[in-house]
Amino acid sequence: MPQIIPITELRNTSDISDRCHSSMEPIFVTKNGFGDMVIMSMEAYDSMVNSSYIDDSIEEAERGINEGRPNISAKEAFRRLDSKYGIR
Repeated sequence: MPQIIPITELRNTSDISDRCHSSMEPIFVTKNGFGDMVIMSMEAYDSMVNSSYIDDSIEEAERGINEGRPNISAKEAFRRLDSKYGIR
C-alpha cells in the first residue's frame, strides 16, 4: 500500500528516511491535498532505474525485430560476452 504524507511531515527528516529505507517503496507527499513530490531511498531509486533500463532494452530489441533490423545469433552473442567478461 502506498504511503502518502502531507508536506508538513517533512520536518521529521529522520523518520521519513527510516520509512523510505524500511519500505523500499516511494513515499508520496501532498501539498494542499494534491500530489506534489515523491521521496524514496537511493536503493529503491537505483532498483527502479535498473529495471527501467532493462525494460527499455527489451523494448528496443523487440522494435528491431519488428522492423526487420538484423540481429546477432546466439553464438555471436556468447562470443561477445565471453570476450568482454570471460564467462565461458
